Amino acid sequence: MNIAIIPARGGSKGIPRKNVRVVAGKPLLAHSIQQAFASGVVDRVLVSTDDTEIASVSWQHGAEVVWRPPELSGDKASSESALLHALDYFARGEGGDPDLVVFLQATSPLRRAEDVRNAVETLSRDGADSLFSACALQGFLWRVAEGAPRAFNYDHARRPMRQDAADDVVENGSIYVFKPWVLRQLNNRLGGRVSVYRMESEHYFQIDEAADLEILETLMRHRGPEGPRAEFGPIRLLVLDFDGVLTDNLVEVNEDGVESVRCSRADGMGIAEVKRAGIEVVVLSTERNPVVAARCRKLNISHLQGLDDKLAALRALAGERGLDARQVAYIGNDRNDLECMQWAGLPIAVADAVEEVRGIAVYVATRPGGQGAVREVCDLIVETKGAMHAQAGHGR
Repeated sequence: MNIAIIPARGGSKGIPRKNVRVVAGKPLLAHSIQQAFASGVVDRVLVSTDDTEIASVSWQHGAEVVWRPPELSGDKASSESALLHALDYFARGEGGDPDLVVFLQATSPLRRAEDVRNAVETLSRDGADSLFSACALQGFLWRVAEGAPRAFNYDHARRPMRQDAADDVVENGSIYVFKPWVLRQLNNRLGGRVSVYRMESEHYFQIDEAADLEILETLMRHRGPEGPRAEFGPIRLLVLDFDGVLTDNLVEVNEDGVESVRCSRADGMGIAEVKRAGIEVVVLSTERNPVVAARCRKLNISHLQGLDDKLAALRALAGERGLDARQVAYIGNDRNDLECMQWAGLPIAVADAVEEVRGIAVYVATRPGGQGAVREVCDLIVETKGAMHAQAGHGR
């Protein structure tokens, strides 16, 4: 069994409450939790914290909380002390250590799930005891000592061509993997035979200052989805809210009180394609207006409307089909979707969803409700299913 440990204390002088600050639609910490689970090489995620809000975010995203004592929560407490405390917590519960510990820092959310997986595979392939992630160190490095600069990684009297420079790397602080004995015997995340996992520089950007949050938000919004995502693979039932998901959350009312809504034709195409891929689509809505039924008939999908308890209806839908929560995706936009999203294995928010909904979503669409968000999700599901079939065929 492999575990991930993410230290996330409540105190932060540089960026107050940074671990729960919303970045790209969800709390900063949530990105690392989800990457660990989506990697496919981590069985359990432990968040070491002294803070109730951080604990709540951790639980919402499926992680376990290890309560850190005050003496390990100050500015001067080392990461190693928090890691060892969490490792002891695991060992007491399981009667022994895990095979590997994956140490992720919440301040590096641009890593990808595949980076976590590749790091673990690199350690195994190299026969190493510990590993750190790194990026190439570009250029010629000088070190200033006692007021005088000195060339550090080259001989300045015999300047090499850039392509002939030494193969230097720099720790980026994003991923560490180690066998438990390394931490226990050496009180260090690195020891024994050390290996390195090389990351692209744009995947590791680390938050150090308040201004970095704005840069990070821009980077994450513009890089788009990670491609086929592990969370989309098991989905067999896609459940949609109506208002604010299939519509743009606006309503037009004429002088007779008749209401009309706006929907996206692109969403309709996406739904048709996801149905052809074998995924059932159902709308659950508290709305009683007949426009819900009319739109669902047009899309040829089932619907339940006028619901007082959407969660009960969702559970019943899954039960009738013999599905567990992991096989259900739910797209929502407002607070009355929270219970369903917390139950579903793949909670999804549209781009303009309220903060609480975006905060618990595993995936936040780049498009708003009624403007292509559903199409975006359907395309990801179809893409993932296609990639899985292709991989299975290649394996044969």
